[in-house]
Amino acid sequence: MNETVLQVENIAKSFGPVQAVRGVSFEVNRGEVLGVIGPNGCGKTTLFNCVLGQIKPDAGRVILKGTDVSGWQPSSLAKVGLGRTFQLLQVFHSMTVRENLLAAAQPHRGGLAKQLFMRPDLGLKADVERMITDFRLGHLADTPAGLLSYGQQKLLDIAMALMGKPDVVMLDEPAGGVNLSMLADVRDRLVELNKTRGTTLVVIEHNMEFIFEVAHRILVLAEGQVLTSGTPGQIQSDSKVIEAYLGA
Repeated sequence: MNETVLQVENIAKSFGPVQAVRGVSFEVNRGEVLGVIGPNGCGKTTLFNCVLGQIKPDAGRVILKGTDVSGWQPSSLAKVGLGRTFQLLQVFHSMTVRENLLAAAQPHRGGLAKQLFMRPDLGLKADVERMITDFRLGHLADTPAGLLSYGQQKLLDIAMALMGKPDVVMLDEPAGGVNLSMLADVRDRLVELNKTRGTTLVVIEHNMEFIFEVAHRILVLAEGQVLTSGTPGQIQSDSKVIEAYLGA
């Protein structure tokens, strides 16, 4: 039986007269990759920000592992297993790849007093090295993040989001701005992490080829509402989706 790890119920958000999100509901099962697509302005990022505590929805609930976390701050959500990446990268350019990964893990290692008595690597050396290996960043481990290509920084950004071992990671356009030579690396790392670790992902994406190769199931938004959902094959052949998005 599938275990539901994240439930989003009737989320709504307006900005003045504009209804950005209108009663959106969905569930995410543990080990699933859910893609979220839709035309520009359909409410994808607003929906993400409501779920992740960046903005306060006008209505609706967010339930994580059976606990109602509606209205929680992003830092609190991260500590209980809901991670994310942003469209704008969150890496520290002056720090090395290894140092970025350690920094990303710090909020998940208890309070300041606990951290003061831990080893300099916060007891995370094995986790950091495994992440470096999983993301094929070994040859860049001691390189400042600012010297990495944009695609390599995307990989690092995703790896940082995973350092807290979240139950669900929500990725906002992981393929955005990545050149073709690196796009396959980003795709392959996500697919591999899902298969080998069972990592649960919710992915906003405009690159249709990318999301159809990564996602198990796809949620389609249009005008702030759920238009339909289904497997990549079902979505590709759905006349409503072709009219509203793929054929636009």
